[in-house]
Amino acid sequence: MVLDKPVAEPEPPRFWRKPLDLEAQKTPRGIVHLIEERCKDCGFCIEFCPIDVLEKSDKFNRKGYILPKVRKDKENACVACKHCEDLCPEFALWIEEVKY
Repeated sequence: MVLDKPVAEPEPPRFWRKPLDLEAQKTPRGIVHLIEERCKDCGFCIEFCPIDVLEKSDKFNRKGYILPKVRKDKENACVACKHCEDLCPEFALWIEEVKY
């Protein structure tokens, strides 16, 4: 079956819902801590960070694994979601929530 007309994109909703107290809500922040000797360079923390806070560094631990590090441009971008902490098979990193 051949269509004579191109299929139109659906229109976005006219109204977008936002919480009434959106301005009063604060985004959580976190500090990434790493136990260097536990890291085995699996890359899960880098791959699954939703904010892309982590990247590979040029530093190695004693076992020869490349360590992750916080990106220079995203030092204060961590939202303390703790995906990296949950996914690390070696329990090599954790997130400290910053209170402000």
